[in-house]
Amino acid sequence: MGPDSIAAELIAVALAVAAVVVLALGWDAGRGWRRTTLRAAAATLCVATTATVALLWVNRQVETYTTWSDVFGGPTEANAAGSVPAAPADTHTRGRIVTLTVPGRDSGMTAPMYVYLPVAYDRKPATRFPVIEALDGFPGSPLTWLHRLGAADHLDREIAAGRMAPTVVLFPYQTPDPLLDTECTNLRYGPKAETFLTVDVPATARAHLRVRTDRAAWGLIGYSAGGYCATNLLLRHPARYAAAASLSGYSDPGIAIGDGTEHTLDNDIWRLQHLPLPAVALYLACARTDPTAMRDTAALARAAHTPVSTTTAYVGTGGHNSQTWQAMEAPAFDWLSGWLARALPS
Repeated sequence: MGPDSIAAELIAVALAVAAVVVLALGWDAGRGWRRTTLRAAAATLCVATTATVALLWVNRQVETYTTWSDVFGGPTEANAAGSVPAAPADTHTRGRIVTLTVPGRDSGMTAPMYVYLPVAYDRKPATRFPVIEALDGFPGSPLTWLHRLGAADHLDREIAAGRMAPTVVLFPYQTPDPLLDTECTNLRYGPKAETFLTVDVPATARAHLRVRTDRAAWGLIGYSAGGYCATNLLLRHPARYAAAASLSGYSDPGIAIGDGTEHTLDNDIWRLQHLPLPAVALYLACARTDPTAMRDTAALARAAHTPVSTTTAYVGTGGHNSQTWQAMEAPAFDWLSGWLARALPS
């Protein structure tokens, strides 16, 4: 039972109800300072248990903390390995999830990474596959892709239907601290997340997985802050990636990086307006009722022009939430697969 489980939420609700009952029954207990002390203690218990219910509910939405060791400061790598989704029972028709450790040789940031392997990966052992790096929002973790967004099920369905080619999908961590927002950048006084994602993660995938090594077979996808990550990393590293899909993403990091590049080199509108444009493909999707993402998506689409190939897609309703990203998820993976090179014999 983890802090992101329904069981933990129900227990917290039960404790909150019990605290209210204790407060009601003990309101007139004792006399003088004892009564005051009991009332204050019971009221504090009510506030604490209610706050716990709210925090657990929020955590279930974003899956920032998936184990109690996460909450109390245990090692991230061990926690993540213990939270890996169970392998599917039928590996003949469904892909599987494995876990790798990405040593931060260049970034200094070592973290676990989940990997989706399509059915064809085991059926065709002499084949190298295209790769997509999937980036999550903040707060959040790679497990949001696997649990709340059901990425493995979407990938299985799209590949089985022939709308997507068999592809290896990487779900790396973007920060060593669940409460530290890196926006996939190299923070001046913090983690080098950009180097981790664009150098260490690909190096680990190429060393341990049968994947293609050429940029034509590598793409990015992300939702919310991860959508900004996907767009920004594509524009910053066109020699490493051919295409990226942004779901409800932004045009700038929204944080201070420490060297001012949030206004220039890490601001995608600025890059598109002031730097030579790379020959890459960009997919921008959001809900029309998500004002910030809609504004930034439209601005990116206006700023991008040849040789950047830009595709926009909108859903009429929905906001900045997992339901909207689930609706946009499969078409975005399909679009990415259409731009990436196919699997090749080793």
